[in-house]
Amino acid sequence: MATVLITTQDLEPAVRLRDGFVEAGYAVELITPGERVADVADPVLLILTGALEEKQSRRLAREAAEHDRLPLIALFDDASANTAAARWRLGASDAFVKPIDIVEAVATGRRLIERRRLREVTGIIGETDAMIEVLERAVQIAPVSSTVLLTGESGTGKERVARGIHALSPRRHRPFIAANVAALPETLLESELFGHEKGAFTGAIGQRKGLFELAHRSTLFLDEIGEMPAATQTKLLRVLEEREFMRLGAEEPITVDVRVIAATNQVIRAAVETGRFRRDLYYRLNVLHIHLPPLRERRADILLLVNHFISTMSAEHDRPGIQISPDALEILVRYEWPGNVRELKNLIESMVVLSPGTVIRPEDIPTEIREGTAGRRLLPVPVPHIPDRGGTAPPELEFIFHTLLQLRMDVEDLRREFEQYRTQHPELTHEYFPALGTQLPSPGIPARMPFIHDVPEVPEDETDEHEVVVYRSGMTMEDMERAAITAALKEVAGNRRKAADMLGMGERTLYRKIKQYEIPL
Repeated sequence: MATVLITTQDLEPAVRLRDGFVEAGYAVELITPGERVADVADPVLLILTGALEEKQSRRLAREAAEHDRLPLIALFDDASANTAAARWRLGASDAFVKPIDIVEAVATGRRLIERRRLREVTGIIGETDAMIEVLERAVQIAPVSSTVLLTGESGTGKERVARGIHALSPRRHRPFIAANVAALPETLLESELFGHEKGAFTGAIGQRKGLFELAHRSTLFLDEIGEMPAATQTKLLRVLEEREFMRLGAEEPITVDVRVIAATNQVIRAAVETGRFRRDLYYRLNVLHIHLPPLRERRADILLLVNHFISTMSAEHDRPGIQISPDALEILVRYEWPGNVRELKNLIESMVVLSPGTVIRPEDIPTEIREGTAGRRLLPVPVPHIPDRGGTAPPELEFIFHTLLQLRMDVEDLRREFEQYRTQHPELTHEYFPALGTQLPSPGIPARMPFIHDVPEVPEDETDEHEVVVYRSGMTMEDMERAAITAALKEVAGNRRKAADMLGMGERTLYRKIKQYEIPL
């Protein structure tokens, strides 16, 4: 049975913690500082209640780290000692200041135990903040039945997380059902998901249960959900909302209790914007969301992954004692890993098998990895897969459309960031108009905004030759247009044809604008 170890340096919180964990369903062992972690069967958590700087406490913390990274909670006597440095020296997963809240401490301990169990079930390795957040969120959402959307690049471990969520859920005693939507032809996908009756279509020689029916009271994992055809999306939405479906060719609905975990390596928001994925289905799937970061964004985990893969591959291929040199490891840390953890695992396996000695050296690493050219993108932006629509648009136009859509979303993100920055810095006014390359500071306003660089300023000797249009707070687009037309007409001495050419509009349109804005000629 899973056992929580609590030291007896401070008996008062130790006894209270023991009662709290026992009530939560855990076995508890009170240990003296002289005892060892390895002496207890199946330890799942160690709590140090005091004397954290003593030699025996540090020894217990070291044993916990060596015992398959056993989670550790430290209790500090005062708030001033509860620092990141003190926690780091002990390797503590969490810490509390006395007097402690037993309910909160037990909840934290349970979360750490479940996170460790999730690592064991899924094989996910990572100590960076991004991966800890993934594991903690998976532990949080495992007990409920809400749908989950997993996003991330290929090879980041989305199915491993899905299996871990199932293993920690109340449905863990039922089989985990997985299906890759992209691997199933459109003509067979609906039958695979919902089943069919005998004679429902040519070749249906008998009744067949679908994956939803097989996953009753269990978990159904739908990988590459972004590839699902529109017709099937509609039926999936109904199953998620009504908890019932009909087999192909059937007359009576079937009610099911299925938890759906969907995954995609696409930018699903872009698919929604282009109409390739139903907006209502996206919101229905995205009740709970976990994003798995690419390996290049958590390089600190590469050492752990390399050591783990070398250990497992050496045992699997009967090549004991294989190690990696620091120079070779540095190359792997610098590489971008477009294939993420899957690519790293396959590379380590090949090097373990093919390495001539017991040490993997830089020359054992493929040239494209050493030079960083493997998987290098040839396009400026990633292009999502575009399904065949019967020739309605050439691929070139589809590419341009998706690129523009991505740029639009990027601009929206930049606009939000700019508005947030402007709100935080009210001393910066709107007397700035970069489109015309002009910046006129007001008294007390910085001559240059700190987040915009290399904007050409209008020389003083040229301000008499060219009219300058300046945007000021409160001006509308009509005000700006009126000012631009007035400036253009003044510069060309009222010649409407030249003014129209300067402004990029037709002469008739310019005449109409002049009348609309009552601009004197």
